Amino acid sequence: MDDAVALLQSWGLEVVLGETVTASYHQFSGDDELRARDMQRFIDDDSIKAIFAARGGYGTVRMIDQVDFSRLATNPKWLIGFSDITLLHAHLFANYGLQSIHGQMPVNIPDASAASLKSLKKALFGEEVSYQFQSHSINKPGEATGIVIGGNLSLLISAIGSVSDPDYNSKILFIEDVGEYLYAVDRMMRTLKRAGKLKKLAGIIVGGFTDIKDNDIPFGQTVPEIILDIVKDYDYPVCFDFPAGHIPDNRAVIFGKTAVLAVANNQFSFAE
Repeated sequence: MDDAVALLQSWGLEVVLGETVTASYHQFSGDDELRARDMQRFIDDDSIKAIFAARGGYGTVRMIDQVDFSRLATNPKWLIGFSDITLLHAHLFANYGLQSIHGQMPVNIPDASAASLKSLKKALFGEEVSYQFQSHSINKPGEATGIVIGGNLSLLISAIGSVSDPDYNSKILFIEDVGEYLYAVDRMMRTLKRAGKLKKLAGIIVGGFTDIKDNDIPFGQTVPEIILDIVKDYDYPVCFDFPAGHIPDNRAVIFGKTAVLAVANNQFSFAE
């Protein structure tokens, strides 16, 4: 955590470490009860203005229902993270309409790009987050305005039908994933479609799909081709190569906030 602590202190922030930073329980940073208690402590402490998840991995679903998030409705504070933290982002928006930051976590900071850390600081301190990038020629052009939701595709699937499942209608959906097979990406996207999650979106932003694998018998489609095939009947923009996800240049995106997305054939702009 040393690099992260030094960085946050250089931004003028006072850093308080949770018990879980030094705890260990099998593959988790402490057992479920300790991790829930640590989260509850920071939620209930009004002097704490932001809560960083030190790392992702797996385990949020094991402790989320032990945490009472209701205090955040009257005393909101930033929650920051990505990957497994997607479940917390979805839960806070679905139940309280709260904004949160999809961005770099302390464990990733040593390898993070300077641009991603700059965007994280902007999001934390309330500055406008906006991007303009060259992108994939397979983009589906168009413009969209809507509240941004999403995160890790696998975690969004795991939230379907639960108390943490947000309303997708009129939203801009951001998705990313890591280490999945192409057929699994196809299955998860079709699961969202069958659940009615894709039909009334305002747009889709596709971030990093890294370390994607294929079977010995090739699946036959790339990730962009899979996504475009599944949403071909819907009239909204889709952009690829957004710099967020399990990549060093993981730019910050504020979930729960209205954004404007403009997509051309090989470029896009995003502002919130």
